[in-house]
Amino acid sequence: MSGRRDNRPSRESLEASALEIRKSIVEMVGRNGQGYVQQGLGAADLFTVLYFAELRLDENDASWPGRDRLFLSTAHNSAAFYATLAERGLIDKARLTTYCNDGSELEINVSERLGQLVEATCGSLGQGLSVAAGMAHAAKRQGHGFRTYVILGDGELQEGQTWEAAMYAASRQLDNLCLIVDVNRLQVEGETDKVLAMEPISDKWRAFGWAVHEVDGHDFDALAGALEQARHTRLRPTVLLAHTTVGKGVPFLEGRMSHNMVFPAETAARAMELLEAAP
Repeated sequence: MSGRRDNRPSRESLEASALEIRKSIVEMVGRNGQGYVQQGLGAADLFTVLYFAELRLDENDASWPGRDRLFLSTAHNSAAFYATLAERGLIDKARLTTYCNDGSELEINVSERLGQLVEATCGSLGQGLSVAAGMAHAAKRQGHGFRTYVILGDGELQEGQTWEAAMYAASRQLDNLCLIVDVNRLQVEGETDKVLAMEPISDKWRAFGWAVHEVDGHDFDALAGALEQARHTRLRPTVLLAHTTVGKGVPFLEGRMSHNMVFPAETAARAMELLEAAP
């Protein structure tokens, strides 16, 4: 077993893991010629902190009852998820070559076909927090010590179900629930604020009774510090509003707002060269 209190990795180690995850994302999406490369590159640091420094896991037993639960509400951000599992040693890295192949468990939308590593299939956006709140409440009632985490896209804040779940979680004082909102300003129709204005996001969460931390989603120390505070917060769930840059790590992709990007082999090769040259 491993977890947040055992051998916390250094920032340099986290940076190295995040770089490898980004390389895998580029390879996976580049092999298919189109996909969710921008979101994956942007969220790689969030996945790295969670899987390498925060979650309690058992590498040899994905169904270990004491494991922390993570729900990926943005299930289309699958390349980042699978790349992280492989880098963490939870799946064989060779399996990444099957991404999106017919019959592969590594589907374009993360699903429970992959097994216990996926807590719930959240292909329909806006559902993840509801499922996670139910899990966290059940853990409270049954006296389990594991924590429940959710990765939610900021576009999902436009879903009414998200706010119903937020109200429920605060009402039940689910301090074992931690939500990470990937605030990348991108959704399928374009930039989030041009679709539906959502600010002030932090004030909305506070009004719903949550502890709120607004952080740079690429700052490992800030992310780790906020997660640490979340573990010591009592009687309230916690939300981290993690501001990320789509395409992070590949300069010519950074900030380019493309939801499902056409990503031919030559573009992937150029991106990989830049990642390989990263310090």
